[in-house]
Amino acid sequence: MKDQDIHAELSSIRNLMERSAKFISLSGLSGVMAGIYAIIGAVLGYQLIIQENISLKRYHTYNEELLITKLFLVALGVLFFSIGTGIWLSVRKAKKHNQSFWNTGSKRLLINMAIPLISGGLFTFILVYRGYYGIVAPATLIFYGMALVAGSHYTYSGVKGLGIMEILLGLLCALMPGYGLIFWTVGFGLLHIIYGTIMHFRYDL
Repeated sequence: MKDQDIHAELSSIRNLMERSAKFISLSGLSGVMAGIYAIIGAVLGYQLIIQENISLKRYHTYNEELLITKLFLVALGVLFFSIGTGIWLSVRKAKKHNQSFWNTGSKRLLINMAIPLISGGLFTFILVYRGYYGIVAPATLIFYGMALVAGSHYTYSGVKGLGIMEILLGLLCALMPGYGLIFWTVGFGLLHIIYGTIMHFRYDL
């Protein structure tokens, strides 16, 4: 009985340390919803590109700056809804399990993810400003993957696998110019839905 008590106490201490050091309130459903938002955004982006091509054929006009602005607004909308939904679902999960949403683990996760995300965001703005539109999709995938790998030490281990997949997809996207929207849809849409579903059934239920 004493050995069992010791093992139970050690297990309790280990779980307590993990909860304080890692952000375990991350909701798998937030990944699923982010993937759905990304697919919706990709469909809207594709329609905008098609409309611009139709305008070019009919009226021989092509407004590249306007198209880029519209695509940027769509991407911004996807980001806004993904972050908002992620925070809401994670807060709800934390309350359900009597956990603190804003703790040491979430702070470390935010700090470690912020460095590659902010760097990638600024780099993407520079690419758009310089007119290197073909590199935007692979750059966003690679930097986002790096952010996930960096933050995976402070949340579920499965996040690291998702990050590696995003990086590999970004590199493949860089090798195949002209298919950025497809790779973007797979990376931010399909992979999020798959990994979010796995995380939901593994950690949320």
